[in-house]
This record gives sequence, structure tokens and C-alpha cells, in this order.
Amino acid sequence: MQARKLLVIGATLVSFVAAGSAFAQDKAAKQAEVKAKAMESLEDFYKADPKIKAEVAKAPGYAVFTTYGISFLVGGAGGKGLAHDNKTKKNTYMELGQASAGVQIGASDTRYLFVFKDAKSLDEFVNKGWDASIGGGVAGGTGKKTAGSGEGTFTGGQMYTLTKAGLQAGAAVAGTKVWKDKDLN
Repeated sequence: MQARKLLVIGATLVSFVAAGSAFAQDKAAKQAEVKAKAMESLEDFYKADPKIKAEVAKAPGYAVFTTYGISFLVGGAGGKGLAHDNKTKKNTYMELGQASAGVQIGASDTRYLFVFKDAKSLDEFVNKGWDASIGGGVAGGTGKKTAGSGEGTFTGGQMYTLTKAGLQAGAAVAGTKVWKDKDLN
């Protein structure tokens, strides 16, 4: 009887260890996928404007995201990415979400790059997240050619956008929020 209990307890512990190992492998695979997409997006920015590469290299850090969205009067987009600290070489996995309402229609695959001017701005972006409100415009891309690239400033640095595929048109009030991905950190 006692041996049977020990056998059940041992089997249960082995199951928990195996499940934990599978979760760690799944987490590592998801991190690798997000990092690969982020690096691909970063290369797209470098191709669109080669001077960005030097700017990213000398900055304290950067964040890069790939998002997918759709809109018809109301819209939404979401995606994943990472924030990279150039000094420590640490990646923090993050998520980006958007919501909008207005006269708009479209679907798109859009990339965002944030280049930070100082370590404090990077730290606040990673640990407190980021919120912004934006207006409207037109952007498009075919998947092979990029159109609708943009550049702007935000408190703490420079922001770039690229629309890889799709078309977005209209005027809307929109909000963007960035936060840490709890599942990947």
C-alpha cells in the first residue's frame, strides 16, 4: 500500500516536471518566433531608410513590433514585438494593441519601430507601457513593396512605421497601447 502511494506521488511529480519542461520549450519557441519577426521587421526599416540602422546602433535601445489590423468604421489591430536594451543586450517581449473609430476602411500588416533617446525612456516604455492617440491617413503596401512609411517623434525618442501589405484609408480617432507580454517574459 505504501509503495503504491509512493509510486502515484512519483508519477505525479514526473508529470509536473514534464509539463513544466514542455511549457518552457513552448515559451522558448514563441520567444524565438517573436524575435525572428522583430528582426525581419528591423531589416525592413533598414531597407526603407538605411540611416535608421546607425540611429538604432547608437541609441540606448529600441522596440519593434509587427501588427495586423482591420477596420470598417471601427477598427482594431494587435501584434507582438520586443524592446531591446543595447547596453545589456536584454530583450523584453511586448504586445501592442490599437483601437479606432471614425470614417475608415481597410486591413493592413504594419510595422512599428521606436528608437529611444535615453535609457530612462526605454525603461519607462518597458516597465510602464506606452499610450498614444493618433489621427488618420492613408497607407498601403503590396507585400513586396512597402508604401506608407512614416516617421514621427514621441516623448522619449523617434517612431517609424511601415505598412507592408494592405490598405488603410480614412480619418479616425485611435489609441495605441504597449505593454509587457506576461506569457513570454
